[in-house]
Amino acid sequence: MTYIEELKNVIKQMHGADATHVESVPVTETFQGKTVWDGVVEVFELHGHPKASHAYAWISETEKQIKRHIAVLKIPPVVSPITAVRAAIVQEFKLGEEE
Repeated sequence: MTYIEELKNVIKQMHGADATHVESVPVTETFQGKTVWDGVVEVFELHGHPKASHAYAWISETEKQIKRHIAVLKIPPVVSPITAVRAAIVQEFKLGEEE
């Protein structure tokens, strides 16, 4: 299974929609002058989702080398690959605070 196929499967499992790959977008997010995320976000067109036309997806590893699949729907305020990354960072921070 290719990387793109793996992400399409994740989108189907998480959001219940089929997806077509549109493009790969390099994203670097910095905070206070430090890089907090650097990678490529895959953009997908969704088919059959009631609220979103697109999804942004990628795979990252945590500090403990755990593989994480991320799939964020294009629903405002998430409107681009960079805002999808920012939303995922905020969600990860919130989850970390709860533990």
